[in-house]
Amino acid sequence: MKKCRIGILTGGGDCAGLNPAIKWVVKTALDDRLQRERGVQYEVLGIRDGWKGLVYADPTNPDSLKEYTVPLDQELVRTWDRYGGTMLGTSRTNPYDPKNDRSKTVLSNVDKLDLKVVIALGGEDTLGVAYKLSQEGVNVVGIPKTIDKDLPGTDYTLGFETALNVITEEVDRLRTTAGSHKRIFVVETMGRHAGWLALEGGESSGAFIILIPEYDFSIEKVNELVLEGKIKGNRYDIIVIAEGAKPAGGTQFVTRKGGDSFGHEILGGIGEVLANEIQDATKLETRSIVLSHLQRGGSPCAYDRRMGRYFGIAAVDLVVKKDFGKMVSYRNGEITAVLLKEVSGKLRLVDVKTQYDTERYNGRRTILR
Repeated sequence: MKKCRIGILTGGGDCAGLNPAIKWVVKTALDDRLQRERGVQYEVLGIRDGWKGLVYADPTNPDSLKEYTVPLDQELVRTWDRYGGTMLGTSRTNPYDPKNDRSKTVLSNVDKLDLKVVIALGGEDTLGVAYKLSQEGVNVVGIPKTIDKDLPGTDYTLGFETALNVITEEVDRLRTTAGSHKRIFVVETMGRHAGWLALEGGESSGAFIILIPEYDFSIEKVNELVLEGKIKGNRYDIIVIAEGAKPAGGTQFVTRKGGDSFGHEILGGIGEVLANEIQDATKLETRSIVLSHLQRGGSPCAYDRRMGRYFGIAAVDLVVKKDFGKMVSYRNGEITAVLLKEVSGKLRLVDVKTQYDTERYNGRRTILR
């Protein structure tokens, strides 16, 4: 029987749903019945710490191999779908960093490790690297993962629904203290360019105002809405704002310059600035809270466990069919696949015209047209 070694890695930010996907890649690839049907015996090698593992792994050094790789079998991954984060570890290492290009090392290690296929779980950056490697001859399959849900070509990305659950739960907790003290709370979520987390998290938690990167807001109008709500009898308000949102004529707020190897600066601080502006203008007690990495943590919800399973199985289907250079996808209620070329360098953003109410600064109030 022919043998084929698959390498699998997770890159970028961690989130719930990664471990279920890894588990089901392993279980599907190593399934005895399916192997007999396919006539191929697969082996799965976990690559630790994302692309960093393929940069630093030394195939000639046993200690290095132990540090950056781990053979995966069905017994090892049996319980992984219950846990958040990624058992393989992750990093924001960019092998194609123009300041330190190590892509040739990755290509060499793919060959030395005898990886016939690399399955990469990640967002725009991780899958962007995967696409570049595919152009250089590496057989690559992608699995979409990002709590921002900003990847084109798919209606869902792993981690999003669990992150929404966190936002909803935390806002529910804030309501008790907000109502007790008649306070306004500004809740800052993640979302650099795409406002899906803030929008759907705000809708799920019943936020009074939702502010997203796709539509610059007026601070004056926010204050008007707050005062209007007070007149109507609101005891307190919840305002959800994405970290990448900005006031009209302003810029995004950066907490740390310099960025990572993909060129991203660290955003944050808009929530506190807005809270201060609201309190100064309305004289209503206003506090801010940043959810930050809480949105990435915790056990995967049922939906992310199922989607991780489906994406993992579909990824192996692509491997079996030797249909490389693609990302598994969820479109119009079906699991399918799209070319990595169609995903690379693009973002899926909120359509303000159809999904956002620019008058109320909230989710749409008209759905059937």
